[in-house]
Amino acid sequence: MIDDLYFIEKYAYRTSIVHRLDARIKLLIALAAIVAMVAMPYSTSVYELGAVLFVLFALLWAASRLPPTVYLKRLALILPFGIFLVGFQVFVKNPYYDIFHTIATLPFGIEVYAESVEFASILLVKFVVSVSFIILLSSTTKMQDMIEAAGRLGLPPREFTLTLAMMVRYLFVFAEMFTRIRTAMATRCFDPPLDRTLPYRYRLHQLGYTVGTIFIRSYEQGERTYTSMLCRGGYGGANAGLYVKKKPLRTRETVLFIATLGFIVLSAVLIYVQP
Repeated sequence: MIDDLYFIEKYAYRTSIVHRLDARIKLLIALAAIVAMVAMPYSTSVYELGAVLFVLFALLWAASRLPPTVYLKRLALILPFGIFLVGFQVFVKNPYYDIFHTIATLPFGIEVYAESVEFASILLVKFVVSVSFIILLSSTTKMQDMIEAAGRLGLPPREFTLTLAMMVRYLFVFAEMFTRIRTAMATRCFDPPLDRTLPYRYRLHQLGYTVGTIFIRSYEQGERTYTSMLCRGGYGGANAGLYVKKKPLRTRETVLFIATLGFIVLSAVLIYVQP
């Protein structure tokens, strides 16, 4: 999990046209694509809209100059959760259809319906396209830039933005701390969760001790941070907040954002109104 944490942030530090875009633009484009997919009624029109938006995603991914394997690995981590939800739908009579036709009968009287399979495939298209734009956003935008973009857009309250900023700032600190603890254990040929040669109660006790040590260190780090902020006069209930510097959009970024947003909206409207 710690390696995945560094893997997520690693590719956000690369340089490309998409990486250099303002985080607000990438955030709004991803949000627009997700809203367009979610708002489209459950019909076969979702296939067309999904194909159009996936082509847009593919163009943006190619412009980011990231290898396709990065997208496939991240999608593979999330896809099992979506497949579990989608696969369950083939056995359920959902309210979007009036008539159901059985295409397979399983043991214990379980039936698979053709209409439910169609509904599940539509749901899968919505899931894959939405997750793809989230992967694009996380792969080309640093966590801190996303928080600042949200602050500039005025989406979350000021206190919420500060909390997220502090979490991101110390997330990698504690990840590095946990890595050092695991390394110290490995040099002593001790791995509590996986070493089956040791008694289960002993492994559980040592693992709990390790987690408790991290919590104590995090508490001490929080106390030191809080004291430092008090000494600098930078903390208080009335003026607590994350300082976000104003950053005007460049003309090229504005034109790209308007063109992309117009493409998404126009595609959704045309596909929705067609017979």
